[in-house]
Amino acid sequence: MTDTPARRPRLAATASFIGSTLEYYDFFIYGSASALVFGKLFFPHAAPAVGTLAALGTFAAGYLARPLGAAVAGHFGDRVGRKKLLVLTMIAMGVCTFAIGCLPTYGRIGVAAPILLLVLRLLQGTAVAGELGGATSLSLEHAPDGRRAFFTSWVNQGATAGAVLATLAFLGFSQLDAAAFTAWGWRVPFWLSAVLVVAGVIIRRRLPESPEFTRVAAVDRFPLGTVLTKQPAAVLRVIGSATVTVAVPLNQVFGLSYGVSHGIPRSTMLVVGLVSMGLMLCSQPFFALAADRFGRKPVFLAGGLVIAAGAYPFFAGLGQGDVPLALAGSLVMMPLGNAMCSAVAPSLWAEMFDTRVRYSGTAFANALGQIFPGFAATIAAAIVASGGGAAGIAGFTAACAVFGILVIATARETRGLTTEQLGGRVAAGPQRPGAGVKA
Repeated sequence: MTDTPARRPRLAATASFIGSTLEYYDFFIYGSASALVFGKLFFPHAAPAVGTLAALGTFAAGYLARPLGAAVAGHFGDRVGRKKLLVLTMIAMGVCTFAIGCLPTYGRIGVAAPILLLVLRLLQGTAVAGELGGATSLSLEHAPDGRRAFFTSWVNQGATAGAVLATLAFLGFSQLDAAAFTAWGWRVPFWLSAVLVVAGVIIRRRLPESPEFTRVAAVDRFPLGTVLTKQPAAVLRVIGSATVTVAVPLNQVFGLSYGVSHGIPRSTMLVVGLVSMGLMLCSQPFFALAADRFGRKPVFLAGGLVIAAGAYPFFAGLGQGDVPLALAGSLVMMPLGNAMCSAVAPSLWAEMFDTRVRYSGTAFANALGQIFPGFAATIAAAIVASGGGAAGIAGFTAACAVFGILVIATARETRGLTTEQLGGRVAAGPQRPGAGVKA
């Protein structure tokens, strides 16, 4: 017989926060390095613009590996438990990131260097894909019904904290002279991820399994198959609404490269990103509380509109080398618009799926949904190369945000529902020994 563990919402939120911080610290330092140094170090024979485009392409490639990682992590997370898979994804992400910091460059080993960089990036994408679905499922299933949006929002709080730490790391080492930064300075932020791995593993090992998962008396043999056949509309809604997340790579990755290319100092661009993401850490919890009080949909829809509005001054400022205008646009896009969407997305998406398949559904749908945003920086670079300029990039950003909120307008509002009322009607699978029984 199996005791159903007590809800531990604060510990679950803390574990999700630390894990997401690691995962996205790793992801964002790769993005910063792609924008600043990878073009020179791993694609040195390409023209500067082409080298940057190739480096951003390897950043985007990590998103292509996400569906596979999500399918594998979701399968076992729905069958054997959320906690075990989350420890494994954290360790895998940390190992890949540390290895990237150790890679020899093109000047040392030739074409093998960009190939190894791409392989490690794909492995990063595979690992991170299991993080969001698992951490969100675990946090949601530990949270009290009236505060699910708040506690699950700490998954994306971790993502924001990871971006802040990544920016701080690169900002600090960017103070080195250009030769030192290119030779070794860019590597240290990758090595520092080992500290977060150790802290995250310790915390996650202390967290009990999800009480909702433990109470489930039956598991599905192929959870992802059940999701795709029984809840395809939920999958499509997550994929479609994920287009609003183009704001993050366009603001934090492409914007960095675009601003530097128009004469804004690298350190200044890093500070703009740091201020925006730092303020997101302050604003997201309030938007999550608003979602618990007023509903997920109103907050998400408002966020998409604000992202669209902020894109124009942000990219216009970068294109003109106007730092105050770029900062103003970034503050509208990120701590206001993106914070609204980011605070609500974990609960909004996870609440579309039944407990028996929540890990698989959330992870896989989000992985597919993130492929397009993953290429947003590359698309923006192509828009610039074709002469589209700041207005073209802003229009692209706004179109993605508006499309995402139109998709969510068709979704069911889940505020006020109990955990048992969430998701669709999923047929029961085979009995899991000891499940659903209190000793």
